[in-house]
Amino acid sequence: VSGLDLYVNDQGTWRWTGAGRPVKSPTNECVLAEGIPPGPHEYALYLPLYNGVKSLEVGLPPDATLAHPAPRPASRARPICYYGTSIAQGGCASRPGMAHVAILGRMLDRPMINLGFSGAGKMEPAMASLLAELDVAAYVLDCLPNMTADMVKERVEPFVETLRQAHPDTPIILVENTMYENGRFLPKVRETITEKNAALRSACERLAAKGVPKLTYVESDSLVGTDGEGTVDGAHCTDLGFLRFAQSLAPVLRRTLGP
Repeated sequence: VSGLDLYVNDQGTWRWTGAGRPVKSPTNECVLAEGIPPGPHEYALYLPLYNGVKSLEVGLPPDATLAHPAPRPASRARPICYYGTSIAQGGCASRPGMAHVAILGRMLDRPMINLGFSGAGKMEPAMASLLAELDVAAYVLDCLPNMTADMVKERVEPFVETLRQAHPDTPIILVENTMYENGRFLPKVRETITEKNAALRSACERLAAKGVPKLTYVESDSLVGTDGEGTVDGAHCTDLGFLRFAQSLAPVLRRTLGP
């Protein structure tokens, strides 16, 4: 909610290095790493998932320097936009780097735009227009947890069409609602999610029939696992659930975006 997460690129692998855990408000100071091996190192610093940051200062030893990292290759320079709910925002992640959107960024070595909105992310028409202003490598639309089946039927097609009109060749990935843990036992919960997912699939099929290109549909069966260990409350992910979510989506994005 409030902390910082520091990762270092260690010979091509992003490794967690330190966390800035808030201990008082509104100002905190902490050591993120010390005893760093000599030589240049590339870092990624994740800001809090929920609380805003008014100012941030990074301290360095007197003999150290700070510079921009080498630019990514052009094929990986444009970000992926992930639009969704509190799950995408990182609700219940133990620290900022463990949200699945952040994990995907490290797996794919791509910048990510996390537009996860707790209690929102309902594919409002105005949001389609705003997302259409972005120059991104792909859109991931993962909004069903905060939508009803009627919303899905009403909003998905015009939302996708707005994006497609602005970006004829940008891949759009549609993600189903994960089956909540109690939905595996309680019929009403299961029926609600099944109805939403069926509406999403129908919308995707209608869009494809209209000739809307570059749509990818992601089923939710294995996104967080089926053993009951992937969520905190049946819906929001544990760190394990976030890792599984990212591991499920990474191959889809690699196939969609190409080498």
